[in-house]
Amino acid sequence: MIRLTRREAMASAALLAAAPGFAGEADVVDWHALADDVRGEMRWAWGEYRRRAWGKDEIKPISGGTHSFPLKKKHLGLSLIEAMDTLWVMGLDAEFSDALAWVTAHARFDVDGEVSVFETSIRLVGGLLSAHHACGDPVLLAKARDLADRLLPAFDTPTGMPYRYINLKTGKRRDPVTNPAEVGTYLPEYGTLSKLTGDPRYRDAAKRALVAMYQRRSPIGLLADKIDATTGAWLSRRATIAPPSDSYYEYLWDGWQLLGDAECKTMYDSCTVAILKHQVVQAQGQTWLVDVDFETGVQLSSEQDELASFYGGLLAQGGAGAIGAVYTRAWASVQTRFGILPEGYDFATGKPLFVTNALRPELADAAFNHWLLDRKPEWRMLGREHYMAMKRWNKARYGYADMADVTTKKQADHCPGYWWSEQMKYYWLLFSDTPRFDYSRNYLSTEGNVLLGFRR
Repeated sequence: MIRLTRREAMASAALLAAAPGFAGEADVVDWHALADDVRGEMRWAWGEYRRRAWGKDEIKPISGGTHSFPLKKKHLGLSLIEAMDTLWVMGLDAEFSDALAWVTAHARFDVDGEVSVFETSIRLVGGLLSAHHACGDPVLLAKARDLADRLLPAFDTPTGMPYRYINLKTGKRRDPVTNPAEVGTYLPEYGTLSKLTGDPRYRDAAKRALVAMYQRRSPIGLLADKIDATTGAWLSRRATIAPPSDSYYEYLWDGWQLLGDAECKTMYDSCTVAILKHQVVQAQGQTWLVDVDFETGVQLSSEQDELASFYGGLLAQGGAGAIGAVYTRAWASVQTRFGILPEGYDFATGKPLFVTNALRPELADAAFNHWLLDRKPEWRMLGREHYMAMKRWNKARYGYADMADVTTKKQADHCPGYWWSEQMKYYWLLFSDTPRFDYSRNYLSTEGNVLLGFRR
């Protein structure tokens, strides 16, 4: 359990006492009708993808074109695979069956092209495994294993920390200059794969990388955000809970939550104690977590990255619910101000640093994790606000679009693959009380893939 200092505990208690009261508002919301609306939007967007981008990685929702990712010029069916477990848990069974038929017939990874080991693992390996969890089809497991086998040579380094890129056909590796997230965001997917196949190589490689990063924390317990995977030498001094470090901390906890790995919990607790000691600040009555020097703890800036807004939910999962809640509320206040969160924000000036928003799901993720733990109406209301803003401003002719400027609400012609896996699932699970999901015992990955908790 995370221990706060007396001053931190008092500050958190004061902020909690000032928490908004949403019980009355939540009581008048028809949550099942809202869930049906989410499912209707998913069905509509899927229909547009089916007509205009079938089997392609990503649809361009304004023009109706397509975009490839993680390969530069070839498609692997990214959005389709990412959408599968969301379709299933929503009860869109015909749509799920269409997707399964495409994967069975067309998903191939013997491709002469370079991919991100990190992105391909959490999105495609994870997506195939979560779809397998949903329906049990052995083809999905076989394809997840084939893809993981093509990624695994990246972990063959003196430190155990992987190269960032690998060619799926040749196995050629590139770029050992990496970061905590791209070193340590593999254990749930690879651990699940080892459990299902009986082959320990996947879990062993992921765990070795996770531990190798942890062993290099500074004397005050913090990790910097750039490291050489071949030598283990630090190449930066910034400690952050935002990218490129964010999901490393998430997967320390997840190794415990999903796999019962007690060493992962010990590492998570140790890192979190250091983060709360050195990175928490109070400003204008709000709680923020700042970037600091990883050896001295000196604050580097007041800049905030929207992708860090997931962290309040993670703190709650790990036992620091009070400070996690006030941190999430700080981000919620920014959402209320702009309608959609800017991707960069300076709490000292109250101004956005980057006005884009690539359909980011992190605040909805935090709301969902808080709600799973305490069922407070405010988290459902926060998720509702996030959904209604997205529906109002991000909906385009052929799907949902990124925001080029949250201050003017100008759209950009791109829909990321994670949109299908993450926030649409968070909204549905927050609002629907679906019998297809075990709300008391479950696990969602950093990409929103359900690896534990489906009820068939």
